Amino acid sequence: MKTFTLSLQHLLAMYAGAVLVPLVVGQSLGLTTEQLTYLVGIDILMSGVATILQVIRNRYFGIGLPIVLGCTFTAVGPMIAIGGQYGISAIYGSIIVSGVFVMLISRFFGKLVRFFPPIVTGTVVTIIGITLIPVAINNMGGGEGASDFGSMINISLAFGTLLFIILLYRFSKGFIQSISILLGLAIGTIVAAFMGKVDFSAVTEASYLHMVQPFYFGMPTFEWSAIITMVLVAIVSLVESTGVYFALGDITEKEVNEEDLTRGYRAEGLAVLLGGIFNAFPYTAFSQNVGLMQMTGVKSLRVIMITGGMLVTLGLIPKIAALATIIPTSVLGGAMVAMFGMVIAQGIKMLSTVIMESSENAMIVACSVGMGLGVTVVPELFKQFPSSIQILTSNGIVAGSITAIVLNIIFNMTPVRMSQKQKQPSAVRQESA
Repeated sequence: MKTFTLSLQHLLAMYAGAVLVPLVVGQSLGLTTEQLTYLVGIDILMSGVATILQVIRNRYFGIGLPIVLGCTFTAVGPMIAIGGQYGISAIYGSIIVSGVFVMLISRFFGKLVRFFPPIVTGTVVTIIGITLIPVAINNMGGGEGASDFGSMINISLAFGTLLFIILLYRFSKGFIQSISILLGLAIGTIVAAFMGKVDFSAVTEASYLHMVQPFYFGMPTFEWSAIITMVLVAIVSLVESTGVYFALGDITEKEVNEEDLTRGYRAEGLAVLLGGIFNAFPYTAFSQNVGLMQMTGVKSLRVIMITGGMLVTLGLIPKIAALATIIPTSVLGGAMVAMFGMVIAQGIKMLSTVIMESSENAMIVACSVGMGLGVTVVPELFKQFPSSIQILTSNGIVAGSITAIVLNIIFNMTPVRMSQKQKQPSAVRQESA
């Protein structure tokens, strides 16, 4: 019973993140209630599969650490942009290719990671977070194109939900704080139900059991711009997961070597590939579950394995998935401000230690964020360019990411710059003497 309770805690800690991603992406793409229910269900199920793939260590994949995997919020903005431009089939085509890419580079990623230091990954995460905020604000009003957009009821529900989450986060600790978003969504929906803003028909019409179906939304299509975007997202997710691997290695007092990292990366790539095939999402290690592990002191693989099994079971029950789809858009918007704001905060946190190191790093962030946000706001800027160039310029996240990678190489990785960095400490010592 104790093991089951601990597993349930891990499920609740990641559940809001697991259901918010399909809700946000599905609503942005205009999916029907039935399609949205499937999307939520398959995302929960594949989160369980991805978690089990990491926990079960074998010769080829699985790092064998107590890791819970869920859909990365880093992918939300890019998926909405890809779906809006090329359709949902291109989303899954790009996810499949990115999964194969991760599996292919898993053995060599340790050597490539030097091209993605915190100054690059922090910039990319910040750009993605900034591009997500307009989606949250639109939802706070009731959703783009809603007949009652900006009504007092919608605004009250949105800000009421956000205020509840803030107060809960401020005055609670530990496990309750870790599920504050989930509790905010639940309370906001209950209040909305009393206002007559909740339609329960999706739950009553949903079946009790369904089987997963590959390519539920049709055969995938492949667009170079979409593929490059999702590959960049996958690389950023791998960098974030690497930090989680080493953190869990410290917590469990286990040394994480190069072979462990390779199996971990390969398991994530396989999870992303399966996500594309079954119309779910890219998966990455969830840091909130690491925090829960530190809080409880329980580091059991068995607990996480049971959590994965729970997720798979819940994903096969459409009625449970349908519960997430009845959350009013304005309530969802209030929670999204907090969730997506945390994405920006995570990016700023990654940048905080490196942006002060040099004025060059500040310039990298300035130009990259400016380019990423600028292309997002004015996407027609490069429409006169050849199509081969537009692959890199038509998407703000890609444009900002490429800018960050190139500028980091110019400012920090050229032979001249590297030699200057090596000489700098001795010069500082001579001045102090």
